[in-house]
Amino acid sequence: MSEVCPGQMDSYVHGYSEREAERLHDQANAVRELLHHDTAYPPGALILEAGCGVGAQTVTLARRNTGARFVSVDISLDSLRQAQKLAASCGLTNVYFQQADIFALPFAEEAFDHLFVCYVLEHLSDPSGALAALRRVLKEAGSITVIEGDHGSCYFYPQTPEAMHVWNCLIQVQARPGGNSLIGRELYPLLKRAGFREPHISPRMVYCDSSKPALMEGFVAKTITPMVEGAREQALQMGLTDKATWARGIRQLYQLAASEQGTFCYTFFKATAVK
Repeated sequence: MSEVCPGQMDSYVHGYSEREAERLHDQANAVRELLHHDTAYPPGALILEAGCGVGAQTVTLARRNTGARFVSVDISLDSLRQAQKLAASCGLTNVYFQQADIFALPFAEEAFDHLFVCYVLEHLSDPSGALAALRRVLKEAGSITVIEGDHGSCYFYPQTPEAMHVWNCLIQVQARPGGNSLIGRELYPLLKRAGFREPHISPRMVYCDSSKPALMEGFVAKTITPMVEGAREQALQMGLTDKATWARGIRQLYQLAASEQGTFCYTFFKATAVK
């Protein structure tokens, strides 16, 4: 992996483990229709996917827009290799992968027809700077699509003190080095400040209960709880929690996902705008 720019966090808060890569794919699968039923690009369009990671979103974009071409970049060479392997296994030929830093994109001005950014801004200490850098490579009247979550939108039942404690630990772990897991609510002003026109925000709420077992399993048990679980060591090192409280909170989140009485709700925000 190349050096991280001053505008970026020193590390991806969830880490680069095989388990995290698996979690990203589980998340993409669980909410694919919710987030992407209206993600469409015209044939011949050239799209920059900034921060593609392991390709969890890339394969959906490329499959649904076979006539478009994608350049998918990430700062992590390891993640890019996984994304490239996944795309090849899916038989995708309309994606080109390249290592690049969002804050120093190696592309000419107005090189792309459209931009796509998903779960990236929340990990940057300078999201406004990232959007400005992306705007430079977008053609006049071209569009940007940004998808981010907002951890403050989460609520569930039973909402025990320990489960809420570990959830809030994750928010603090991400905030300490400069990230913002509450960024979904800020997309409108961020896009406006970056100079984009006509920003439109579409909240996408995920609601799960035992009547939707596949969603409860795929989103809560395989995506959300492992995401929280991955912050354990950092939360302990920062003195935000203790081992016993953390273990109880994580256990209760897993129990919620398996319970007949458990419910879980979370909101993503999908934003579009033009240059």
